[in-house]
Amino acid sequence: MNEKKNISINDELTPKSYWLDSTTETNYPTLEKDIKVDIVIIGGGITGITTALLLKNEGFKIALVEADKIAQGTSGHTTAYITSQHDIIYSNLISRMGIEKAKQYADANEGAIDFIENTIKKYNIDCDFHRLPAYIYTTDENYIETIKAEAKAAKSLGIKAKYIEKLDLPFSTKGALCFENQAQFHPRKYLLKVAENISGNGSQIYEHTRAVDIKHDDLYTVITDTGFKIIASKVVLASHFPFYDGLGLYFARLRPERSYVVTAKIKDDLSKGTFVDAGDAGWYFRMQKYRDGQMLIIGGQDHKTAHGGDMMKHYDNLKKFAEENFNVEKFLYRWSTQDYITLDGVPYVGNLTSKSENIYVATGYGEWGMTNGTAAANILRDIIVKRESPYEEVYNPSRHISTEGITNFAKENFDVAKELIKGKLNAGQHNIDLKSDEGKIVEIDGERYGAYRDKNGELHIVDITCTHIGCELKWNSAESSWDCPCHGSRFTFEGDIIEGPAVCRLNHYKEGKNTIDSNII
Repeated sequence: MNEKKNISINDELTPKSYWLDSTTETNYPTLEKDIKVDIVIIGGGITGITTALLLKNEGFKIALVEADKIAQGTSGHTTAYITSQHDIIYSNLISRMGIEKAKQYADANEGAIDFIENTIKKYNIDCDFHRLPAYIYTTDENYIETIKAEAKAAKSLGIKAKYIEKLDLPFSTKGALCFENQAQFHPRKYLLKVAENISGNGSQIYEHTRAVDIKHDDLYTVITDTGFKIIASKVVLASHFPFYDGLGLYFARLRPERSYVVTAKIKDDLSKGTFVDAGDAGWYFRMQKYRDGQMLIIGGQDHKTAHGGDMMKHYDNLKKFAEENFNVEKFLYRWSTQDYITLDGVPYVGNLTSKSENIYVATGYGEWGMTNGTAAANILRDIIVKRESPYEEVYNPSRHISTEGITNFAKENFDVAKELIKGKLNAGQHNIDLKSDEGKIVEIDGERYGAYRDKNGELHIVDITCTHIGCELKWNSAESSWDCPCHGSRFTFEGDIIEGPAVCRLNHYKEGKNTIDSNII
């Protein structure tokens, strides 16, 4: 183990996803007229892009709309594990859902790995794809039996899994579960090349086009923030969190969680594989091609969105773990991402509700979006084209939820109610004396607002009532954003939507460098 060093997030470290920094920006058009297509897909991440390609190849005319730029949201901020090993899941699935549904889940995700590899070969995509083993390890003897049980469960489902007692890492472990023949890649290099095959022959990708509502008569009409409409016979909601609920109560059935990543150049080699800690610490790490060498990607520090306290401490904790366990030469990047967790840990993929025949949803991948998102695209293609999928039962959004899931439902919605009330009762700070790059809640004329002074000294004031259902936002110091503690909507300090179910921006007021006239509020 290396000598402990003085850790500070102030070290030179690029606050940007490596996947974004190492690829060029896309430049697809914005929707500028009303159009009619066969299917409109909302959301330009791995699910939307893959679904669009699959359905175009089936002969449909597709419109793929993205509120920002494609492959720039969660798909551009992942750690890019391509694996069916989703922490400790298969023993739980067999217990709660039975072996048949557990096998559906296993087969869907194993199939997703093969699909990605075959797509790479078909379109000749250079995206750092490598097959390698995936490990869940433990440093705590109390987890050994859990890992052994997971190995037995996974093996019973046809996965090439085994328990091993020793793992070659720079720190001591008590045991590990190995899934053979898993993978990793550069997600943006993959997705941007896939996306190049979508536009043309009546299909098109539209960026900077946010869907804000859906109307349904004989056909569906998707209304966008550009003022133009898309008419289609079918709609796929692949926007991470479905902005349109359709009485599916998704806002009450999904928990938003943030996690953090730092990357570093290290002097020693790391064993080939991807690694996840089975304990409460929840570290995960792997190597990635970087310029003419390799870099270490370390993730973890998960917490419910807007519930993590001082967000900068999570990066510090990741850096501390890296310094204590690896021979770090230089830290390179830091970024964070948001995931949505379902009540029972299995994504919702299929018809939006049991009564909505031609509108579909894919959401709730947890931290395993590369395979679950790919599996979701194949499930949706099969349901739309063949009216059935071999995996639709386990992923069905209208499936029966276990007693444990109902308990989670009650817990999450109690927390939402608590945040709604707490946000309105807490007193704001009665001044706006802010340092550069500092944000906080302030009180102006008896009303609470969010204030942030940018690095140029200019003051930004926003309403901090989330435009989704009215929870009060919290300041995220690590990302300079206002985050919702209820359903995970996030806004820039200027009030623009970053992510989440909100479709309306925050009111934003900007004044000079030193003072603000409360009369403008």
